[in-house]
Amino acid sequence: MNSQILNMFGLARRAGKFAGGHDAAFESIAKGKATMCFLTTDASERLKEEFRETVRYKGRQVPLKELDCTMREIQMATGQECAVFTVTDAGFASKLQELLSKEDKN
Repeated sequence: MNSQILNMFGLARRAGKFAGGHDAAFESIAKGKATMCFLTTDASERLKEEFRETVRYKGRQVPLKELDCTMREIQMATGQECAVFTVTDAGFASKLQELLSKEDKN
């Protein structure tokens, strides 16, 4: 995974715009604060399916991205080991989408 993307997750965490872990991510989506949701490659299939449904429940349209990185890599970037997390700021989400689309093209 691109180090710029991991650095952006770290910045979001330090800015207080990161909700890591099942409960925090679920709450940010349920309260309408999440602007984007992310899953790591080593997240369980049950967790992945739960959040695929959660981001669309009751008409929600939270973008979901399954990343090409592990919980350990997220921990190194953010200081928090988690398989699912959300970003709660439109600016961070926009920049992350830009970086992720560039990475997908490579």
